[in-house]
Amino acid sequence: MLIHGELPRAEIARRLHLSRASLTRITRQLVDDGFLIEGETRLMAQTGRPSEMLRVNAGARHFLGIKLTGDHLYAAVTDLSAAILDSHDQPLASADPVEVVAQIAEIARGMRARQPDLVAIGVAIAGRVSQQDGGAVVEDSRFLGWEDVPLGSMLTEATGLPCAVENDVQALTATEHWFGAGAGIDDMALITVGAGIGCGLVVGGTVVEGAHSRSGLVSHMIVDEAGPYCELGHRGCASSMLVNSSLVAAYRRADVTYEGVVEAAREGDPIALAAFADAGRALGTLIAAVVNLIDPEKIVLTGDGIAVHELGAAALREALAQRVDRDAAEVDVDVRLWDFSKWARAGAGIAIRAMLA
Repeated sequence: MLIHGELPRAEIARRLHLSRASLTRITRQLVDDGFLIEGETRLMAQTGRPSEMLRVNAGARHFLGIKLTGDHLYAAVTDLSAAILDSHDQPLASADPVEVVAQIAEIARGMRARQPDLVAIGVAIAGRVSQQDGGAVVEDSRFLGWEDVPLGSMLTEATGLPCAVENDVQALTATEHWFGAGAGIDDMALITVGAGIGCGLVVGGTVVEGAHSRSGLVSHMIVDEAGPYCELGHRGCASSMLVNSSLVAAYRRADVTYEGVVEAAREGDPIALAAFADAGRALGTLIAAVVNLIDPEKIVLTGDGIAVHELGAAALREALAQRVDRDAAEVDVDVRLWDFSKWARAGAGIAIRAMLA
């Protein structure tokens, strides 16, 4: 119901292959616990009795979502439908895990003063996260310089709240699958472009994690064998051509930021436009690989480097047309505007999913 909206009991029973008695027992408990509300009676067909609609009581619970970057913390409080009710951001006082936990705990205390029914925390973080018996462990986060940090248990101890932690792209994919562009879609991909490149996959209605929780590692996939080298020595990988810093390097002008390269391209600067054309070609190659591999119904494209879709559009379309298999079905590429509150919302999204699981 979070995904599909209000429904009559008969339709829920049909979709979940439940008997009417089983469904009645389950929904009664969910109504008693405040998760569901019995709504208006509606005639669903020309014949037959009207059906009583059930809907999610979105305000029944609230969740704190956190996104950590190398130097900043973004926070958002959402309801049960992942709608943002409150948000906040501040620089990290320190990258030391103990101090980061203390900073999050202080934000949680402030948020709970305004939303006393805050029931869980979710953290989205760039890096590798493993789910262990004692809680989620950040095995590696390059931006923060962390290794083997038991962030889940540390935050639970500091706040008294259950805490879910997940790789930020996986968290965003899971949240978009339930509450965003992928709601109701069983097969989709999410690609983020910006300071890094991420790819999340949903196949058969399930977010793909991989045998070692390392799915979607596309940063160093070769997209142009004649391209530049990345910092790891790979020639023509996606990271060397598509991330924001690679566009700055391709522009070859001193003291220019990524935003400056975007502005120059929009003003018609040929060097900036050529850099975005190369990036667009790389992105088209990457999308084609995903389309050929999993046959998604939709690809969600987002991130703080999303300008590549605008400024490298022609090269992207050309690469996509050249590399998608002729038997592949046409895929919907859904471009989403970006701000960092969406990362924090993704943290809340995994907290919601963890609570319901």
